[in-house]
Amino acid sequence: MFYLFLKGGINLNKTLSQFEKMIGSIAELNGVSEERLREPIKEGKWSIIEIVGHLYYWDKYNLEKMVPYMTDGGDLPQFPDHDQHNEEAIAFIKEYSAELIIDSFVVTRKEFIEKVSEVKKDARFTIGGGKRGFSGESFIKMFIKHDAHHLKQINEKLQ
Repeated sequence: MFYLFLKGGINLNKTLSQFEKMIGSIAELNGVSEERLREPIKEGKWSIIEIVGHLYYWDKYNLEKMVPYMTDGGDLPQFPDHDQHNEEAIAFIKEYSAELIIDSFVVTRKEFIEKVSEVKKDARFTIGGGKRGFSGESFIKMFIKHDAHHLKQINEKLQ
């Protein structure tokens, strides 16, 4: 854990540590066959690798479009339309191997964590002109819940 003594403080470090755990869970998927990773988790649902690609695409978006505005008084852009963003993610990853998608997730998540750990602990920002103030920690907590939802789906498929 390379961010323990950076600006974020104890709570942020705990949150980032929790967020970081997904890296190991996803990296372990490199031991699963490409064929299995591409099977839908249930009829009409995404495959495991599409879930990983979806997580990667959100991390990439947040890293590039949100983190740069995480300053005190900053206003982050509105989140994109979720359905459209998810469709773009699935289309984007179609050309790539499962291994490359997994590795891209790992690299991007690490960079995302590193950049959020550099956000000042007392910085409060809004999203899309909203009134609610967020910190780096509260922003990441939204995605921890998102990770947990998808990790449960992945684990259920692999049982």
